[in-house]
Amino acid sequence: MDLATPVRQDCPHCGEGITADPKRGEAVCTGCGTVVDDETVDHGPEWTAYSAAEYQEIARTGSPTSPTMHDKGLSTIIGSSNTDAAGRQLSARKRSQMSRLRRWNERCRTRDAKERNLKQAFAEINRMASALGLPKSVRETASVIYRRAVNDGILIGRSIEGVASAAIYAAARKEHIPRTLDEVTSVSRVERTRIARAYRTIATELGLQIEPADPTAYLPRFCSALECPQSVQRQAHDLLETVAGTTFTSGKHPAGLAAAALYASACLTGERITQQEISNVSDITSMTIRTHYRELMAQANGTDCVD
Repeated sequence: MDLATPVRQDCPHCGEGITADPKRGEAVCTGCGTVVDDETVDHGPEWTAYSAAEYQEIARTGSPTSPTMHDKGLSTIIGSSNTDAAGRQLSARKRSQMSRLRRWNERCRTRDAKERNLKQAFAEINRMASALGLPKSVRETASVIYRRAVNDGILIGRSIEGVASAAIYAAARKEHIPRTLDEVTSVSRVERTRIARAYRTIATELGLQIEPADPTAYLPRFCSALECPQSVQRQAHDLLETVAGTTFTSGKHPAGLAAAALYASACLTGERITQQEISNVSDITSMTIRTHYRELMAQANGTDCVD
């Protein structure tokens, strides 16, 4: 019985509702006061701890399971400390023995080729996600996608790094934290064409429902890198909203549209931001920005801006 929420049941004597008393660890009737259960379990958070040592003393359980680990964090790990429970240093013989135990424990954590595959891939996913500044939710989603790809046999004939990179790209789009394929390629160890091919395969075979990237999702990152004022970002957002859902956006790269809208907004608000500066932070060529800018302005309100 969870002490964090009221107990959803009725008293067997008077029929009134029952609530949990977290201080006493009891479930008590609100009407007649009957103690229905006196051995409730508190599933709430641990007590306040200000250091790792304090947390170890009060923690009731170990670390939570995580899809970003090949064994989901369920296997045992031997610590690297060479001290006993009392804090005394181990003898040379014991240190050598513990070193052998750690080595064999690490080997036993990967029992077959599939687990070795997952271990290598998840390390690659964590490395790329860290380099791209992606949050934990994207790492977990990418790990789940990769694990599904392994279970469905999609990796046959494909490299671990290629599918892991494709999983990162797909997870970022599913979590609405878009990164361009060129950005993923810049931190990956495989070519862009192989990542794109692997992405199309896993999206089709796994039935991933991935919506087209929203150009406005790129604006905060681009504006932050350029240190643009909020007025420029708002104007660019409004420009993209005017063409959203129209045929104008069909076949155009979302990051390219965002870069063009940012340049158009800078022109309209009088901010001195060049096409080259936007190109450097967006990985979109100046020619593409210039072309999309002219089309965007003509589509929005027919005005023009001199370069």
